[in-house]
Amino acid sequence: MSSFADKTFTDPELIRNFCIIAHIDHGKSTLADRMLQLTGVVEERAMRAQYLDRMDIERERGITIKAQNVRLPWKVGDTEHVLHLIDTPGHVDFTYEVSRALEACEGAILLVDAAQGIEAQTLANLYLALENDLTIVPVLNKIDLPAADPDKYAKELAHIIGCEPEEVLRVSAKTGFGVRELLDEAVRLIPAPKGDSEAPPRAMIFDSVYDTYRGVVTYIRVMDGKITPRQRIKMMSTGATHELLEVGIVSPEPKASVGLGVGEVGYLITGVKDVRQSKVGDTVTSEKRGATEALRGYREPRPMVYAGLYPMDGSDYPELREALDKLQLNDAALTYEPETSAALGFGFRCGFLGLLHLEITRDRLEREFGLDLISTAPNVVFRVVMEDETEHVVTNPSDWPDGKISEIHEPITKCTIISPAEYVGAIMELCQSRRGQLGGMEYLSEDRTELRYTMPLAEIIYDFFDALKSRTRGYASLDYEEAGEQASQLVKVDILLQGEPVDAFSAIVHRDAAYAYGTRMTSKLRELIPRQQFEVPIQAAIGSRVIARENIRAIRKDVLAKCYGGDITRKRKLLEKQKEGKKRMKMVGRVEVPQEAFVAALSTDEAGDKKSKK
Repeated sequence: MSSFADKTFTDPELIRNFCIIAHIDHGKSTLADRMLQLTGVVEERAMRAQYLDRMDIERERGITIKAQNVRLPWKVGDTEHVLHLIDTPGHVDFTYEVSRALEACEGAILLVDAAQGIEAQTLANLYLALENDLTIVPVLNKIDLPAADPDKYAKELAHIIGCEPEEVLRVSAKTGFGVRELLDEAVRLIPAPKGDSEAPPRAMIFDSVYDTYRGVVTYIRVMDGKITPRQRIKMMSTGATHELLEVGIVSPEPKASVGLGVGEVGYLITGVKDVRQSKVGDTVTSEKRGATEALRGYREPRPMVYAGLYPMDGSDYPELREALDKLQLNDAALTYEPETSAALGFGFRCGFLGLLHLEITRDRLEREFGLDLISTAPNVVFRVVMEDETEHVVTNPSDWPDGKISEIHEPITKCTIISPAEYVGAIMELCQSRRGQLGGMEYLSEDRTELRYTMPLAEIIYDFFDALKSRTRGYASLDYEEAGEQASQLVKVDILLQGEPVDAFSAIVHRDAAYAYGTRMTSKLRELIPRQQFEVPIQAAIGSRVIARENIRAIRKDVLAKCYGGDITRKRKLLEKQKEGKKRMKMVGRVEVPQEAFVAALSTDEAGDKKSKK
């Protein structure tokens, strides 16, 4: 094994860089496991299922969240090649991870379940790979299943990619059938990396993680030149310079090496603890006689969904800031800025790529950093134009401007839904009820259709996916991408407790859905807020107009308990006295909303759990 790790500056002609594109549960991590076993980089006794999925949360849910890279030796005939495999996530919320992995590769294995066919999210990642001019190797997996229909789905894949059905490889990642032939085919079809080994070094950062003991570990793909230990390097976007303490490869555990040459994928350690020093998409070069032109880098991800994250205990605020700093290094698509809420105290407004991304981030903060968090209801970014033509960008309902509004713009998305043909009617009905507009429809095969809709993002982020799955018995798959914005009839619904608005419960919704949101929240809060000594009205209002109301009845002490018979005027006197006391209490009384009520009312867990089954 050691000889393989030391064999650096490999001839670029012998290197093949590729990733695996697949939908969740189509066998991507299992195929990676078989490749690790076949190439011998993991001993049998050390082998475990989903070897490259390092996080507990990935193993529990059976989904890949982080792209992982690994270097594999592979012999074709008498020639030993070096394969760099990058295992990528399949969920739409982690497309940014996939886009970065694709930049580091020359080829992609398109893995499709032979019992289910291609899904919408796989199609989206396939188009990303084609945009990057990657060589696609089509593969049907799970051909050992009784429900598999490889001939049918080979035709479907051939139709989408533009190849012959016979060219689609057939494997079973579970049994290992066909994996050896797949690796041979990957070596034959995927081109070797191109680059100038004599030019000044240029390497692209495609990922980075924070290690408690060693600081920031940066993963790179070398495009030109060589990167060696003890060399002084420069980050081209920040201009920061560092000395390299260690350069190495991942096979599948980190192994130090004497350097990395053209086309090689590996890691750097500089000992830097500041997480902002290592920016994903940046170009690494040498400090002296370095490159002058940076590599193309990545398109910055734009958050699609915003939510507030607040610590249960206000004193955990500094820990939350530090945890978000470290997590952002590991997850470049996460954005955050400080915000305060009258109800919840100090916290952060965080931007996510979707609901699953929000849920996973919250889960990771709680597990990896030991925090207890409340997340507010998710919402999208709105652009509000006032009558005096000033513009406001609203990511939080509490930022909603006062005054006369001319128009409100909300983000819209292009949705692709792939489903069996028999559910088309149910899908159309659902999309139209969510303000969707049909953009086109296409038959991928006799019994599978692709529907394209333009729909407001706000209609998708809550429970659209759950509704879609329940109407299609789980057979439909969804993918969406941003497509600009449109003017809409939106309003801000405030929830008032005893006439005082509670900012954490406010929401921006379409005018037609405002009444439903108001009645849902008021009835939910009536059950969650404990009874007080006085009656508490819960109201939902648009501006000054109340659209829904519930009352929490007062707790009454029985002041007549000591009166046995006797004159009615005495009883009346006691009741009047109690009434006066309640009135005075209501004037000075403040409603305390317990933390549990916030958690339950703002909880997105129920939607999130279903969402994660994507």
